[in-house]
Amino acid sequence: MYFIVVKYQVKPEFSESFMTHVAQFTQATRAEEGNLWFDWSRSVEDANEYVLVEAFRDDEAASAHVNSEHFAAGLESMRPLLVETPKIISRKIEGENWDEMGELQIG
Repeated sequence: MYFIVVKYQVKPEFSESFMTHVAQFTQATRAEEGNLWFDWSRSVEDANEYVLVEAFRDDEAASAHVNSEHFAAGLESMRPLLVETPKIISRKIEGENWDEMGELQIG
């Protein structure tokens, strides 16, 4: 499994509408072969911060996602909404389920 976490710092004026802006990107990614899950959450400490959690079957599926047309289009459409370049944390995880993978440390 290839696990990716991305932190997005959104401009305050787009904070409430951010999920609407990324809806097409979200739907296209969830439909990709090899995508295991793709979900957004909003920080409880900072209303302008969103975190994206993605999991792909393997490196090949993650690479296909990053090289897809909708990925490039999604990044381009998000740029005007963001304060800075998103912070990306990636981690390849071996195993078929959470018990086999053990505790996940991100940082």
